[in-house]
Amino acid sequence: MIPDPPWLSVIIVTWNGKAYVEECLHSLQTQEMPYSTEIIVVDNASSDGTPEMIQARFPAVRLVRNAENLGFGKANNIGIRLSRGKQICLINSDVNVHVTCLATMSRYLEQHPKVGLIGPRMIGPDGLASRSCMRFPTLRAYLCYSLGLDLATNEMPPFSGILMRNCTWDRTAEVDVLNGWFVMTRREALDEVGLLDERFFMYGEDIDWSYRFYRAGWKRIYLAGAQAIHYGGASSARSPIRFYLEMVRANLQFWKKWNGRWKTIAFAFAVGLHEVVRSIVYGLQVVFSKTCRPDALFKLRRCVACLRWLVTNRGSAMVSSS
Repeated sequence: MIPDPPWLSVIIVTWNGKAYVEECLHSLQTQEMPYSTEIIVVDNASSDGTPEMIQARFPAVRLVRNAENLGFGKANNIGIRLSRGKQICLINSDVNVHVTCLATMSRYLEQHPKVGLIGPRMIGPDGLASRSCMRFPTLRAYLCYSLGLDLATNEMPPFSGILMRNCTWDRTAEVDVLNGWFVMTRREALDEVGLLDERFFMYGEDIDWSYRFYRAGWKRIYLAGAQAIHYGGASSARSPIRFYLEMVRANLQFWKKWNGRWKTIAFAFAVGLHEVVRSIVYGLQVVFSKTCRPDALFKLRRCVACLRWLVTNRGSAMVSSS
C-alpha cells in the first residue's frame, strides 16, 4: 500500500560543510510543524564525511549521493523530482531553521493562493537581520549600484539599485527576487513555472526562477514573521574569488537568457564599471588605511581577477552555453 504523500517536501543540497549540515537537519527535527514532512538531501559528492554522517545520525532522511558535483540547480531538481509534497521547500545546508519557521511559511502559502514563492527573514550569525531578497537586475538599477548612486541617495528614485539597501526587513512585502538560500513554493506553481534552470551551476538560478514566477503571474513574498539563521559561505569560503567569478558569470548568463546579446554586452560593461570603481576605492584603502588594508587588499585582488576574467572572455563568452 502506497502511503499518503506528505504535505511538505524539504530539499537540501550538500557539498561538504558537515557541521553545518548536521545543525540544519537537527533544526528540522525540532520543528513545530503540524503537517507531515519529508526531507530529501542531495549530496554533490562531498569528501568530508557528510553523507556518512547523515546516514548514521538521520536515518529518516532520504539521501541521494551524486557521483560528482552537479551544481546547485541540477541537484535541487533531482530532489524536486523525487518529492511528493503539496508544498516544496529548498533550504541551503548552512541554515538553522527556527522552530516555527516552516509552519509559519506553510500556513501563509496555504492562506494566500496567488503567492507562488515565499522566503523567510534571514538572520546572520551576529543575530541581525540580513538581506534575503533583491530587485530584478535592470540595467538602470545595476548602473546605480555600480556607481554607488543608490548608497549616496539612500535609494531615492530613480537611483534605487538592486540590493534594496534601505529595507529594514521587519515587514512582510511583495518583492522581485527571493534569494535561493531558503524558499518555499506550491506544487501548482511549480508545475506551471518549471524546475530550476540547470544551466546555472551555482548562482543566478534564484533570480531566474523568481523572474519566471513573475512572468507567470505568481507573487513572490518576503515573510518577516518567519526566520532562520544563515551562516553563509559554507562552500564558497574555501575559494572565495572563484565563487565570486561564478556569481558574475551567472548574472551575465541571466542577462543573455532574457535580454539578448547586445543588452548582455551593455550589462557586462556595467559589471566592469562596478569593478573599476571598487578597485579605485579599495586601492586607496590599501594605501591610506592600515585598519582596512587586509580586507581591502583581498577585495582589490577580487576586482582585478574579475576584470581580467571579463576582458579575457569578452564579457559574455563564458555564458555561450545558454
